[in-house]
Amino acid sequence: MKTEKLILELESLCEKYGYTIRKERGTFRGDQCVIEGDKLIVVNKNRPLESQAAILAKVLKNSGTDDTYIKPAVRKKLEELWDRIDRFETAGDSAESDML
Repeated sequence: MKTEKLILELESLCEKYGYTIRKERGTFRGDQCVIEGDKLIVVNKNRPLESQAAILAKVLKNSGTDDTYIKPAVRKKLEELWDRIDRFETAGDSAESDML
């Protein structure tokens, strides 16, 4: 599945969970937040498409998608992204504990 198509699928899933997605330019990575009760995902348009997909996948991982139907090809890509996110966070935790 092409990254552009994956991003569209992930955006659709995020919107089903009540998120509004904003694509902006800047020097930030992107993430989710709540502003005045509205759930918002901010994605940096300048980042590579793979990074944009990772931001959306991270939000979905924390949303609990177990009860939601997700197309098999999309779920497979999501699980791959979640594995990468877990490995990255684990590596960051061990590097952080080494610094202490």
